[in-house]
Amino acid sequence: MPLTETRPGRSKRIPAVEVLEPRAFDSWTHTRNGDPRGYIDADQLKELWIHTGTACNLACPFCLEGSHPGDGRIPGMKLSDVKPFIHEAIDMGVEQFSFTGGEPFVIRDFVNILDYASQHRPCFVLTNATEPLLKRRHQVLPLLDNPYPIHFRVSLDFPDRARHDKDRGEGSFEQALEGIRWLIGQGFKVSIARQTDPHEIPADVEAAFRAIFREWHIPENLAFTAFPDLGTPGSEDGSPEITETCMEKYPTREARAHFMCTYTRMLVKKADRVRVYACTLVDDDPQYDLGGSLAESMDERIMLRHHRCFSCYRFGASCSAPG
Repeated sequence: MPLTETRPGRSKRIPAVEVLEPRAFDSWTHTRNGDPRGYIDADQLKELWIHTGTACNLACPFCLEGSHPGDGRIPGMKLSDVKPFIHEAIDMGVEQFSFTGGEPFVIRDFVNILDYASQHRPCFVLTNATEPLLKRRHQVLPLLDNPYPIHFRVSLDFPDRARHDKDRGEGSFEQALEGIRWLIGQGFKVSIARQTDPHEIPADVEAAFRAIFREWHIPENLAFTAFPDLGTPGSEDGSPEITETCMEKYPTREARAHFMCTYTRMLVKKADRVRVYACTLVDDDPQYDLGGSLAESMDERIMLRHHRCFSCYRFGASCSAPG
């Protein structure tokens, strides 16, 4: 239904606008063609993501967070920032705490945060496994003794050192492999985040990775999560907008369960306050700021306005740990 009520007794189609600006400037409730947007109503909080901050030791030009050394778009998180939310999440039945950046190990208090969180629930950490992790191995190793396990997902873009290092920096490929080997050698669970090519054959790509793993004496059975290019902060990729009609493809609560905003929230530090965002991919759009309480955030209807929402819609994309 492309109509929206403007005042009693009159209905008017919202006019289409040209694709000139990122969607953060668009109507929250209607597409650029005037159709009602698709939306998600949350179910239950199962996974709480904690954004540790956008600072990173690398400066990848494709980074969806726009991270680089010293970056402060999202300030670094402290244990005192997240403790109240960890306990609120536990009271709500959360099953896992997950961490992203930037590079989490750049953040001074991150190991303290991870130590505290893994006392309460299983944890999942996205990392490039390069110098910041390698320098803190002596701090990471004792976490194996905590009550709950920690799973690390390491970014290894392509099974090609030169191609990987072109964007991540000379030597980062071999450093990441060193980090992977060390983590597995100590007993941590590890999986791999890689990039996709438009016409790739996934089995061939992963076979090439496994050949490299053999050379490095790394187990060949690591799970992969493949990601498309998600764009930099504030970008617009021209992907289709999701309407209510589109969502008829997912008519039930169970059918919509793969959308991250049904079961996750992410903590993001804004200045000196911690805010709750709808998921891991939308922190560049302030309208996905759902407030300062996890419980209240789960009552908010999430409009699928962000261009990255289409990845969830089309591919079932998830930042969560592979099953």
